[in-house]
Amino acid sequence: MRTIKAVHQAQNAPVDDLATYRALPTSSLQHLDPFLFLNHHGPQTYPAHNRGLPFGPHPHRGFETVTFILEGDIMHQDSGGHRSVIGPGGIQWMTAGRGLIHSEISSDEFKQTGGPLEILQLWINLPARL
Repeated sequence: MRTIKAVHQAQNAPVDDLATYRALPTSSLQHLDPFLFLNHHGPQTYPAHNRGLPFGPHPHRGFETVTFILEGDIMHQDSGGHRSVIGPGGIQWMTAGRGLIHSEISSDEFKQTGGPLEILQLWINLPARL
């Protein structure tokens, strides 16, 4: 059995109209190697005819992202030519070693119909050699 050494409160960090709680980093926990970032988006319900997720094209380099879709969806697109829609129960693991540009937005269907959304995303640092 292990002993809990500390409990750190996630911080409310909304992104546009997306309810977001950041568990890492926070003011009380800057980093926990090799983990760089942990966000909990939602849970929330989007109305029909919404703008969807606000993560248009942006760069990543030197780490991996692991995204768990609990409800709703994410449409992933990247500069390597990959494109997919990940739905409830799905996981997307992206390695951005030397760098790429990608976006994570809601599918056209989700933006049209709306519905519940809940996502967890973890960023994991890569060793420089990778």
